[in-house]
Amino acid sequence: MITRRDGRSVRIAESALVAGKVVPAAPARRRGPAASYEELARVSSRGWPPLETERLGEWELRAAGGFTRRANSVLPLGDPGLPLDAALAAVRRWYGERGLPAYVQTATGAEGTQELLCAELERRGWVREVTAEVWTGALAPVADRAEGAGVVLSRRADEAWLARYQRKGVSEVALRVLGGGPSVWFATVPGAEGEPPAAIGRCVVDGRWAGFAAVEVDPGLRRQGLATEVLAALARRALDEGASAAWLQVETDNEGARGLYARLGFAPHHNYHHYRAPDAAGSDDQDRGTGAATGARGRRSRTAPPADRRDPAVAEAEAGEPDGPGAAGS
Repeated sequence: MITRRDGRSVRIAESALVAGKVVPAAPARRRGPAASYEELARVSSRGWPPLETERLGEWELRAAGGFTRRANSVLPLGDPGLPLDAALAAVRRWYGERGLPAYVQTATGAEGTQELLCAELERRGWVREVTAEVWTGALAPVADRAEGAGVVLSRRADEAWLARYQRKGVSEVALRVLGGGPSVWFATVPGAEGEPPAAIGRCVVDGRWAGFAAVEVDPGLRRQGLATEVLAALARRALDEGASAAWLQVETDNEGARGLYARLGFAPHHNYHHYRAPDAAGSDDQDRGTGAATGARGRRSRTAPPADRRDPAVAEAEAGEPDGPGAAGS
């Protein structure tokens, strides 16, 4: 599998290979939206932050009361400092203590992704529940597509914005995730008087990257360019803050959104997946006696206070991944 500079992958027969080498990354100021999987994984994790994290070697365990799989799954970038079976047992205990199912987030299809880890998880009975794509593109062309004059930008998700957001009954935990990140902006296109907004969106600026999410349009107002207006307004603000590239997540079957992002210059970079532990209800008994994660690389360290993980309003993992711009429809 050959990964192009734009992140697209091409499969060729091994018998056709004569020679090859890994091409080093160009300096960030010249490479535009090109990036390694690890860079994008860390940026996207910071852009949708959990309320509680803990290290298991180089793995990051993340929890946010069950609000979305991304904020309640392991990000396995590197060595957990333990044999894989022991690491997975520690993962299951950690999430079990919080009343949450154990998930591992993996990726395939680009340089540095985790095809081997996916195979090992499947061999152990872990179930792939969600697959989506991460797309990248240059930021300036997005900003140039529309004026965005009717878009209102804010630092917080107000009641009007939440009235259009696809996840109803948003809890305090969810609001903390939505508002978390290096530099967060919420966009709103006001609707008719007394009605929810015509369109909304969210953007997180993190260095050279701008991450778009939660782009949603009133179903009765789609195909009128509102999603483009929202993205353009957020892109201009991100450019003002020094960003030059953008990323977003989109479901593989959302043809309308995929067409829009392709027209804006985005292209697929990699796929990401969430694997759920088998027989989650019995994980405590199965994992008992395996031993805690210890040692220099396996030592756990808490980096944030625990969420109120017993709140019944937020304790159940939501199934609507990804919370990206897939609902744009414009």
